[in-house]
Amino acid sequence: MTATLAPAPVTVPQQQPRDTKTVHRSAFLGLLAATAVLYLWNLTASGYGNEFYAAATQAASQSWKALLFGSLDPGNTITVDKPPAFLWVSGLFAKAFGFSSWTVLAPQALEGVAAVGLLYATVKRTSGPVAALFAGAAFALTPVAVLMFRFNLPDALLVLLMVAAAYCTVRALEKANPLWLALAGSAIGFAFLTKMLQAFLVLPALALAYLVAAPTSPLKRLLHLLGAGVAVVVSAGWFIALVALWPADSRPYIGGSTNDSLWELAIGYNGLGRIFGSSGGGPGGGGMGGNGNIGFGGETGIGRLFGASMGPEISWLLPAAVIGLGAGLWFLRRAPRTDRTRAALIVWGGWVLVSGAVFSFMSGITHPYYTVALAPAIAAVVGIAGRELWRGRGHFPARMALTAMVAATGVWGFILLDRTPDWTPWLRWVLLAVTAAAVFALVFGLNGRRWLAAVLVVAALLGTSGYAFATAATTHSGSIPLSGPRSQQGGGMGMREGTSSTEVVQLLKAAGTEWAAATVGAQSAASLQLASGRSVIAIGGWNGSDPAPTLDEFKALVAQDKVGYYVEGGGGGGRGGDSEIAEWVAANFQAMTAGGQTIYDLTAG
Repeated sequence: MTATLAPAPVTVPQQQPRDTKTVHRSAFLGLLAATAVLYLWNLTASGYGNEFYAAATQAASQSWKALLFGSLDPGNTITVDKPPAFLWVSGLFAKAFGFSSWTVLAPQALEGVAAVGLLYATVKRTSGPVAALFAGAAFALTPVAVLMFRFNLPDALLVLLMVAAAYCTVRALEKANPLWLALAGSAIGFAFLTKMLQAFLVLPALALAYLVAAPTSPLKRLLHLLGAGVAVVVSAGWFIALVALWPADSRPYIGGSTNDSLWELAIGYNGLGRIFGSSGGGPGGGGMGGNGNIGFGGETGIGRLFGASMGPEISWLLPAAVIGLGAGLWFLRRAPRTDRTRAALIVWGGWVLVSGAVFSFMSGITHPYYTVALAPAIAAVVGIAGRELWRGRGHFPARMALTAMVAATGVWGFILLDRTPDWTPWLRWVLLAVTAAAVFALVFGLNGRRWLAAVLVVAALLGTSGYAFATAATTHSGSIPLSGPRSQQGGGMGMREGTSSTEVVQLLKAAGTEWAAATVGAQSAASLQLASGRSVIAIGGWNGSDPAPTLDEFKALVAQDKVGYYVEGGGGGGRGGDSEIAEWVAANFQAMTAGGQTIYDLTAG
C-alpha cells in the first residue's frame, strides 16, 4: 500500500533492537500467555456454563456412541440440536481427565488461545509481526471472544476452524497451491460439523480472494477452487452419510430435526429457519430475530451490530474496520492483481461484510454471541489497514484515513461505555482524552514522536479491554450469555433452567434402571443428569417439541423396566408438560412428592 500512498516510505528514527526476530517472538509468546490467563483464570466460577451442552459432554464421557452422535444422555435417546464436532473435543477431554466443570469449559479456552495464535500467524504472513500482534491482541480482547472462549457453546471451535481456513487460504495464495486451498476447504467442512451453515459464511471471501489474487492462470484458479469445494463436501459429508446409513433404531434421534435427519437439521432449524424465521422449518425455528429482547439480537437492520444487543459484544473496532477496509482497497486499486495486502483485505474484509450482513438482517433465532464469528476478521482488518496507513502517514490522505479510524474508535467506544454508566464511569473519559491526544498528534503531523504509536494502540484497545476484563470477571450460565458487566444471563427461547431437589437427585442416584428418569425438555433433563450423574431422557429434546421418544417407544422402555422415574415440571413448548407421555404416566402411575416436585415411580406399575 505504501507505494501508492507516498513517493517514498516514511522512516521514524529509532534504535532498533539487536535481534528483532527475538523481540517479536517474545511478544508473540507473551500474547499467547496473556490470552491463556485471560481465558483460563477462575474459569470454573461459571460452574457447568450451559447445562444443556454440559450434559452432552457428560454423556460423551460415559458412552462412545454418545460421543460420536452428540447425544444428550449416555443412553442415547436424542442428540443436541447441533452437529457434534465441538462435543468430540470436550467429550474426549472429559474422558481423558474426568468429567468436571473444568473439563467442560477448558477446551473452549484452549481453542481460543489457539485461534489467537493462528490469527497472528495468518496476518504475519501478509503484513508482518507488528500488525499481527495488534490483530491478535484486538481479537483476544473482543468482549464476545472472551465470553465464548470461557463458555461451552459450539462457537469457540467454529471460530478456530474458520481462522484455520483463512490461514490455509493465505498460504495457498502465495504460490497458487491447491493443497493448501483444499486444506482450507477441509477446515470449513469440519466447521460445518460444528455449527452447520454458519461455517459457509466465510466461503465467498476466501473464494473471491483466491480467484482474484492467486498467481496462476484463470483456469487453474477455477480448478483449484473446485477441488477445495470437493474438500468441503467430503469433510462435512462423511458424517451426514454416516448418520443417514446408520440404522435409526440403534442411534439417537437427531434433535432439532423434524424427520430424524441431520441434513434436514442443517437446512431447516439450523439453516433457513435461522435466516428467514418461521419460513425455515424445524422446531423452534420461528422468527425471534425481530424481537426487542437483547438476548435475541434486537431489531433487524443495518444498525443491528451497533445496537443494545450486539453492539457491546462486537462493535468496538467495527467502525475502524469499515474505514480501514475502504481506505485500503481504494489506495490499492492500482496495485498488481496478486498484491498480497489487497488479497488479505479481501479475505478478512469480505468475511466482515458477508457475515455482518447476515447477522444484521436474519430474522430467525439470533443471539448476540453469534457475532464472535466476526471478531477475528474485524481485528485482522484493523491491524492490516492500520499498519499500512501508519507506514504511509507522510501522505496526507493516508494520515487522514488513519485519523478517522482512531477518532471513530474512540468516540464509538465512549458511546458503548456510556450505555453502562454505573460501571467504571471514569474509563470512558480516559478513552476520550487518549483519543483526542492521538487525533491531535496525527492531524498536526507529530509523526516522529515515539509515543504516538503507543497512544494509538491504547486509544484502539482501551474500551474493548475494559469490557473484556469485565466479561472475564463475570460468571455466566444459561443459554444466552452476554459479555461485559451486564447482569442479564441465562434463559433462552422462553426456556427456564431446570432445577433439581436433593431428594429427587438421591432417588435418581439409587435407581437401578438404565435411565434413572425422564422429564419433558432438555433443560430440566440436563439439570437432573448433571446433579445425579445418571442418564435422564429429555422427552421432546431442547424445547419439548421433537417427536422423540414417541409414546409407544416410551411405553416399551417402561415395560422393560429401563426407566426409573418420571419427573413432572419440565419446561418446553410444543408438546410441553401435557404431552401424551405425561398424560399416560399420570393415568397409569401413582404420583408422589419429593423435595417439592411431583414424580412417578415407573417401576411400581
